[in-house]
Amino acid sequence: MAKKMNGLSREFIIHPGETLKEILEDRRMSQRELAIRTDVTEAHISSVVNGQKAISVAFAKKLEYALDIDAVFWINLQANYDKELADFEELNEISDEELEILNRLKSIVEYLQQIRLLEQEACGPILVTQLRKLLNVSSLILIPQVSQSGAYRLATATNVDQYILFTWLRMCDLIVKNLQIERELDIDMLKVKIPLIKDLMFEDVTIIQPRLKDYLAECGIKFSIVKHFRGAPVQGVIKKNDDGTLNLLMTTRRKFADIFWFTLFHEIGHIVNGDIEDKLIDYDFAKGESEDRADKFAANTLIDANEYDSFVRKKDFSLPSIKKFCADQGIPPFILIGRLQRDKHLNYHQYSTEKVRYELE
Repeated sequence: MAKKMNGLSREFIIHPGETLKEILEDRRMSQRELAIRTDVTEAHISSVVNGQKAISVAFAKKLEYALDIDAVFWINLQANYDKELADFEELNEISDEELEILNRLKSIVEYLQQIRLLEQEACGPILVTQLRKLLNVSSLILIPQVSQSGAYRLATATNVDQYILFTWLRMCDLIVKNLQIERELDIDMLKVKIPLIKDLMFEDVTIIQPRLKDYLAECGIKFSIVKHFRGAPVQGVIKKNDDGTLNLLMTTRRKFADIFWFTLFHEIGHIVNGDIEDKLIDYDFAKGESEDRADKFAANTLIDANEYDSFVRKKDFSLPSIKKFCADQGIPPFILIGRLQRDKHLNYHQYSTEKVRYELE
């Protein structure tokens, strides 16, 4: 029985010698005559016709003279055969280890198929080869090595899965790759847009992402909210592009609106503070001076620092007091409630009915 690769039999991969054989039969030309015309041995012709030898470029040129069929035809025929044979052999030689990695990536691969970055019907070895192309690696086994060999090493914390994180970051690049914006990064414009961005906190969740995309595009920033996957504990990715624009991608790992807006302004803080040399992967567990500065920027952008300190000193954390303060500040109550919870003035169960959840993916 012929060996099969996902329904394709090896016998359907046609050696160019078979085409040569058919042409000789049509022209009633013997292998011996062709050997004389091309100045090769009859044994050589027999080996090609029987699929034992490839058609070299030199022999293709000789066939061009002997048969009046362009050498490019024979060269392409041989190249196509070599490629199909390599694909066949590759799919039949994929290791169990790569298939295990594919299974490990099941959730994110299904999402990549859903958003059509991978073929929806692909599975098994064919899916492995498609994923290799998407991730630009010749084997999925190489992902940890590639992750740690580049200029931006991936985190190795216990809650990080190198395979998922690597795939997730590649997905982020592809999601914004074709977004077209007309200007380079303009931080002054970004500062001007902050009040408009804050106004979106009052809007329906369905219009938040498209409006953010428009506002940030006017600042030279390609923006998208991407799906979170366990193993990639990232709250944001910021990357400079060669055309002077910037990518800003966020996850909605935690669905609460106050966390979303704090995280957004945290990432904007990194941009305004000049923290982006080339690329910044903002892990949930990241610590350091630049993270503290970005946190401070987010907190003070959302709520005036002096007004907040004055409110806290009064120690009146009743819901009417919170709502009055928010009305005066022009912010939704969930922003202040979230801040008070983070600062441990409220526990995380207080005023839960005032908390808002987003589904932005």
